[in-house]
Amino acid sequence: MSKLFVDQVDPKTATTLTLGTSGDTINIPSGVTIANAGTSTGFGGTNTPAFHAFLSANQTGLSNGTNIKVQFDTETLDTDNAYDNSSNYRFTPQTAGKYFIYLQVMTSSAANDNNINYCYSEIKKNGSPITFSMLDYRSNRAGRKMTLLNHIIVDMNGSSDYVEGWAELNTNVTGDNRFGGAANGTESFFGGYKLIT
Repeated sequence: MSKLFVDQVDPKTATTLTLGTSGDTINIPSGVTIANAGTSTGFGGTNTPAFHAFLSANQTGLSNGTNIKVQFDTETLDTDNAYDNSSNYRFTPQTAGKYFIYLQVMTSSAANDNNINYCYSEIKKNGSPITFSMLDYRSNRAGRKMTLLNHIIVDMNGSSDYVEGWAELNTNVTGDNRFGGAANGTESFFGGYKLIT
């Protein structure tokens, strides 16, 4: 093995500098620092597709004790236009892989305090629950507002698989059940991103 000592290697004007040939290994020894001030492509991976959406106002008129899809209507992130924020309220990534999906839903019965019997939320994949979060106060009703959290790693096929956020609220006084929404996106939200594996 021989060494080449130079301070800079440049290709011919408007050409590409290639190091090695297919099958070769280029070794970067321990202690060496690679400093990049240009554009890097083809290294590692990306956490996309990714999305984050929230409920911008209260979702009202909920049927008591009924599992209902939460209508996360406002996007703050949707890298691949894979989340539908106007009709199906679902994330359908067109890239196969493992995804981290998260959900927060605030449930509220504005009628009075100590009114909630139970509430739960779930992330559904292709219409079937894959994670479940519940608060159950049926032996001693408690509170007016409860916040539920879910998260899971799930395989997506990159073509037809989709995920949605659902929740249910059961109270002692019907007619004023709601999922909490806020213009700043702090109460109920839904999101996810592809993992680099």
